Amino acid sequence: MLSKRVIVCLDVRNGVLTKGIRFQGNKDIGDPVESARRYYDEGADEIVFYDITASAEARGIFIDVVRRVAAQIFIPFSVGGGIASLEAMHAVFHAGAEKVSVNSAAIANPDLIDAGAKEFGSQAIVVGMDVKAVPPSPKLPSGYEIVIHGGRLHTGICALAWAKECEERGCGELCVNSIDADGTKDGYAIDLLEKICATVSLPVIASGGAGEPKHLAEVVQHGPSAALIASIVHYGQYSIRDCKEYMAKEGICVRLPW
Repeated sequence: MLSKRVIVCLDVRNGVLTKGIRFQGNKDIGDPVESARRYYDEGADEIVFYDITASAEARGIFIDVVRRVAAQIFIPFSVGGGIASLEAMHAVFHAGAEKVSVNSAAIANPDLIDAGAKEFGSQAIVVGMDVKAVPPSPKLPSGYEIVIHGGRLHTGICALAWAKECEERGCGELCVNSIDADGTKDGYAIDLLEKICATVSLPVIASGGAGEPKHLAEVVQHGPSAALIASIVHYGQYSIRDCKEYMAKEGICVRLPW
């Protein structure tokens, strides 16, 4: 049985770790390099680094911060934000990442997924999906719409149709973030994640809404292979150990390194 993964997300703005609620009201909360090392030591299975304003500001990612984080951890490390070309992917991999996450750039140029998978292998290409619940319509029958540029721009694209297209184009994994749940600590968007998992055969990372260990245990029983967390560990309410031990007690296979 494959272990369910616990992934810590580092949202970075201007080189500083930050966190908001529903992509708004972000507050700077620390050093991403120090935080990455701490979460690695505590038993995180992966670290995800997002330069959250790179796409909206039409600039490249902070490669120096990526390089310094990569030097501190020895687990899979995924990087996203402002990655819009194979050259940018090369730079991120050269800085020490194992995976790149594309989001807004993939909407603007879906061929980027194909090209990245061909150049680096599907396992290295993650598509990040920021999703907002909307009234169902003929164009959006699922009731879930893809939004980009940090939730600032609605695309009119159905989340389920986009997930399927990403799989067909060769990506290796989807990170599905519910903007409605993001930062609320009220739990993951189970309905959305179940629908995505039923649509694709790819590994799916559940993102947005974790508030306590039981939320992680709940969501991975509905299809996702991993649960992404941020606020609950950034603010010290729970540790990665707390999360994994709770999941193990619920009969979920997780990696317990201690």
